[in-house]
Amino acid sequence: MRPGTPQQRGAALIMAMLTVALVTSLAGLALWQQWRSVAVETAQKTRLQSLWVLTGAQDWARLILREDGRSGGPDHLGEPWAVPLAEARLSTFLAADKTVQDDDPLLPQAFLSGSITDLQGRLNVQNLVVDGQVSEPDLLAFAKLFALLKLPPEELQVLVYKLRLARNTTASPNDQGTQSLQPLQPQRIEQLGWLGVSAASLARLQPFITLLPVATPVNLNTASAEVIYACIPSLTLAQAQRLVNQRQLLHFQTLADVSKVVAETNGQLSDARHGVKTRFFEIRGRLRQDQLVVEQRAVVQRDDLVVKVLWRQDGAPTPLPPTLQ
Repeated sequence: MRPGTPQQRGAALIMAMLTVALVTSLAGLALWQQWRSVAVETAQKTRLQSLWVLTGAQDWARLILREDGRSGGPDHLGEPWAVPLAEARLSTFLAADKTVQDDDPLLPQAFLSGSITDLQGRLNVQNLVVDGQVSEPDLLAFAKLFALLKLPPEELQVLVYKLRLARNTTASPNDQGTQSLQPLQPQRIEQLGWLGVSAASLARLQPFITLLPVATPVNLNTASAEVIYACIPSLTLAQAQRLVNQRQLLHFQTLADVSKVVAETNGQLSDARHGVKTRFFEIRGRLRQDQLVVEQRAVVQRDDLVVKVLWRQDGAPTPLPPTLQ
């Protein structure tokens, strides 16, 4: 076969086409990797910026709680801290600056919302076991709540049993049987599954219970009718609802005010399990920017004018559901 024949020219053309295809594929892969790196970097930047904004909002919430503590008196749902922040465009907060316009197209379309919740308006799981012993009044309160929500009473028994095991600090290191049965002590409500509470039961219980570092009384100014019904032994749900309706007109200054509304509570209220003030709050923040949502959650403790963060949880950016995009 002589050089320059049609067969050789065809082979050369095929090799050239393969070379072009290979180069195009490599170039496309390089561009995709570069785009992916830019997308990841942008997402990380958006997350960090969102968390900075949410941390600032959390400091703002702590300031509100501190100023409320300065005024003293009972804590109730008519105070400024109890008013949730509806979703608002972040640029409206910056518009107070004369150099920033609310409709500036260069500003990111970010929307901020949040709330402060009184955690002492719920039953505290910590109250169930005190000094290694089961607190019978608090066990009765949880039993009433379980019955009201139609939850298995066996789960409450397992919860109390495992909670005692988790707090058992007197077990000998050589006692292998006790060590193997001892569960981890939960720090948050979501971890009660370690103590035998099913996911379905936990979902029903979450609006009504909390887990705080110390035993706390229930604030009757902020508790729901279900919680009030559960924490006062002889109270009916209708009577608990009457207390809720009455405090909407005028909050309770003392426990004696509660007994004036429902006489059946007289003699059943104690400072150890009931009150009108709060030390523990939960702060939630939510920032929506473009197609991402970042959330932040923190539990704070207020003692006089000191409001300290006990723990904080930062949520990763999540895309909006298709119906909200």
